[in-house]
Amino acid sequence: MGIFKIFTHLTIKCVGVANLSITGFEPKPSVKIENIVATVILDQMLDTDLIEEKIPDVTYQPDQFPGLVLRLEKPKTTALIFKSGKMVVTGAKSTAQLIDVVKKIIRLLKKAGIKIVSKPRIQIQNIVASGDIGALVNLERAAYLLEDSMYEPEQFPGLIHRMRDPRVVLLIFSSGKMVITGAKEESEVERAVVNTAKKLKELGCLIPKGV
Repeated sequence: MGIFKIFTHLTIKCVGVANLSITGFEPKPSVKIENIVATVILDQMLDTDLIEEKIPDVTYQPDQFPGLVLRLEKPKTTALIFKSGKMVVTGAKSTAQLIDVVKKIIRLLKKAGIKIVSKPRIQIQNIVASGDIGALVNLERAAYLLEDSMYEPEQFPGLIHRMRDPRVVLLIFSSGKMVITGAKEESEVERAVVNTAKKLKELGCLIPKGV
C-alpha cells in the first residue's frame, strides 16, 4: 500500500464513514453532450475529386491526408470523407443531430452528382460529455473507497474512474464537475453520471455546496 493510500486509510479510520455524509442530502447530477464521434459507412467508392469540385467549404490535399475535409456551419460539424466510402463525423451534440448531419452530407453528395446506392450505416465510436454531480467531492476519500479509480493530485487535479458498466471513463473533480468519455449511447452517459453520484453519496464522499 502506497504512502497516499496509507494516509487516506488512517484519515478515514479517524473521521469515520458516517460523519462524512449529510443525511437527507440528495445530489442532482446533470449531463451535457459535448461531442459525438461516429463513423459512417457507404458501401461504395466515392469520387473525392468531384466532391471537391462541386461542394464548397471542402479541403482536399491528398498528398498530405487521404481524406477530404467537409465543414458544416449549421450545425457546426466536420466530416472526413474517404474514397473507400467511409466517413468520420465529429461535432454533433446528440444522436438526433448526428443523423441530421449525415442526411445533410448525403444530400450534398447527391447534389454534387454522386449516386448513393445504399443506406449509410452509422456507428458511434465515442461520446464525450461534461457533467456535474451537484455537490463537492472528497477526492481523497473517493480514491480509497471507489473501485477502479486513480488519484494523483501532484500530476492531475481530477480523479480517474474507469467504470465497468457502462464501460466509460470519468474524470471527477473536487468541484463536482466531470468529464465522461467512451460511451457509445447517450443513455450510457446519463447512467454513468447518475450511478457515480449515487455511489459517491453511499461512500460518504459528497459534500453539499454551500456547507
